[in-house]
Amino acid sequence: MSNDADLSENTLCDPVSSIVEGCKLPVRMRTSDDWPLAEIISVKEVRGVRYFYVHFVDFNKRLDEWVTEERLDTRKVQYPGRETSGVSGVTTPKKQIPALPVSLNAHSTTVSRPPSPLTSEQSFVNGSAVLAAALQKKIQRRKKNSSIENEDSQDGTANSLSPRITGSMVPHHDDVVTRMKNVEMIELGRHRIRPWYFSPYPQELVNLPCIYICEYCLKYRKSRKCLERHLTKCNLKHPPGNEIYRKDSISFFEIDGRKNKVFAQNLCLLAKLFLDHKTLYYDTDPFLFYIMTVTDERGYHIVGYFSKEKESTEDYNVACILTMPPYQRKGYGKLLIEFSYELSKFEGKTGSPEKPLSDLGLLSYRSYWAQTILDILVTLKPVGDNEKPQITINEICELTSIKKEDVISTLQNLNLINYYKGQYIITINHETVSHHMAAMAKRKIRIDSKCLHWTPKDWSKRAKWI
Repeated sequence: MSNDADLSENTLCDPVSSIVEGCKLPVRMRTSDDWPLAEIISVKEVRGVRYFYVHFVDFNKRLDEWVTEERLDTRKVQYPGRETSGVSGVTTPKKQIPALPVSLNAHSTTVSRPPSPLTSEQSFVNGSAVLAAALQKKIQRRKKNSSIENEDSQDGTANSLSPRITGSMVPHHDDVVTRMKNVEMIELGRHRIRPWYFSPYPQELVNLPCIYICEYCLKYRKSRKCLERHLTKCNLKHPPGNEIYRKDSISFFEIDGRKNKVFAQNLCLLAKLFLDHKTLYYDTDPFLFYIMTVTDERGYHIVGYFSKEKESTEDYNVACILTMPPYQRKGYGKLLIEFSYELSKFEGKTGSPEKPLSDLGLLSYRSYWAQTILDILVTLKPVGDNEKPQITINEICELTSIKKEDVISTLQNLNLINYYKGQYIITINHETVSHHMAAMAKRKIRIDSKCLHWTPKDWSKRAKWI
């Protein structure tokens, strides 16, 4: 009797017509034969065929897609409100380490400091309550500024953007619309790219098989013929604004979000296709945009960018950062990060990226911080013959322009901090040094500070960024 019951449970399938939004069930992935649990976000019917938009639980949303019923395992459906709630995946924050003096010797690196740990709010990984409070304060400030400004209207391209756009793209709460990819394909220069996430392009464009984007001014068109007609009139062969860096084929352009509003808004629309953790909100006036390009005989082609507040009370030196998909995994992401800290060095400040970072952004920053800090520690020389090398956390911050809490969290993530005889020490073994040297050898392209021609502006003294 029990065997028949088990067989029945394993073979009976729920009808596909009962699958509704909010259901969870195993779905076969397109890129493998795995059947992970997925949530049904939306259901539609086209010419008698039902399609289901699914999000694979515990996977990044860039893998979300429309599937047909043959990829659904309807034997194991969890209906909305019926599944048992799981245990929240809250992790205990690591004990934070105070930022005090470092002492080094020829074989290991040690940090001498009294045990007075930081609070969890000062950690890079944690501190969500402090971050949320600061973010809410910034949003309220922008709302107030926005309500008293009376901006002139832009042309049709800018006015077609439904939510107002910001260079920081503040964190958003998902709804059914923004959880679903709405653009099938874009064509940017010689690249056809499949977007990862939702972006609020005009409704008349998102239903098309492909959106065609001018790679120089970033205006979007509904067909290649329209784009070709646009290119005969477009005078740009590079981003608008000032070229502030050039070495070999790499250039950086500084774009003022107020002076080049339409370009900045189109850039944010494009970037949102590949950034999930932020949403388009408010305007671009308070931001500077730094566009990295590679040059060939056809012009300057956008590789990536980061935006930066003209005035940041939280010492953020990056608001949003993105390397375009065709240029990822080639070292350009670290180059963008390195350039942002080079600007901070020119300003004489330490900086940190605005949180939260995307999954790829967090990996890139942690890798950059680790390589930059280790580069200092492994090359530090002793002052005298019998002296151990000495350096403080503050001195590391001054040399790198990396904010103190990011330096500390990096040392923790590298598991370099130990407690020995009443003090915290950093120990670097030969394996760590070898791994670091191998990683640095792979970084073929670096920022050359001699090629940066840029003078920081004190925006607090410039009324309304005019």
